[in-house]
Amino acid sequence: MAEKIDAIKEELTATPTEALEAFVEKYASDSRTGVQKLVDTAKKRMDKLQKEMIRTENLKKYEKEYDTYTYICGIDEVGRGPLAGPVVAGAVILPKDCDILYINDSKKLSAAKREELYDIIMEQAVATGLGTIGPDRIDEINILQATYEAMRQAIAQLSPQPDLLLNDAVTIPKVTMPQVPIIKGDAKSISIGAASIIAKVTRDRMMVYYDSIYPEYGFASNKGYGSAEHIAALKKYGPTPIHRRTFIKNFVS
Repeated sequence: MAEKIDAIKEELTATPTEALEAFVEKYASDSRTGVQKLVDTAKKRMDKLQKEMIRTENLKKYEKEYDTYTYICGIDEVGRGPLAGPVVAGAVILPKDCDILYINDSKKLSAAKREELYDIIMEQAVATGLGTIGPDRIDEINILQATYEAMRQAIAQLSPQPDLLLNDAVTIPKVTMPQVPIIKGDAKSISIGAASIIAKVTRDRMMVYYDSIYPEYGFASNKGYGSAEHIAALKKYGPTPIHRRTFIKNFVS
């Protein structure tokens, strides 16, 4: 007696992507239309995985180009533009044989996917570092210098220390090791993409925490950026201690 289609559907749902080939082979000769639709679904999942593996391999272009270096570190930051909260930099040294899929510019990923990748990156990375510079310091030295400071903090936390930095667009002052600035590097380098993810998740978690302290401003949703809701609250309630005074001059006196 042929297996029921509903049971085959459940089997497909439970089958991890790397085992789909066996599923396809098992049911390829089943002529029922419903089963063949499930086989097609499995093939599409396999094709999607193959494309992601190729994309991830292409993300290693710079890591392969500079393969003579032992510890290659990706650097990125988040939070240069918000009206409130810190700027956070991430630094990540991935293993040479890194095969983590779906790493990308953190802005191109859903919050759930970033959280999932954060755990994988933190577990598999050779080393990770985070640098955080708060609003007062940003106001004191300006956002660009604060970004550099956060990046230097993140690098200092790494053990082992890197012997090459791949940076998202910038060259960091007061750093002795060689640097390679890459425009839109978080979408072109797996190391920079990983750094952007851990920085983004870290900062987002901080802003959710600040939302519990200052619930009027919607920090959990706007993450400190200048949304209409945030600006309206700023005008109504005034600034909090986490607002950047140099960023809000147009909204409050």
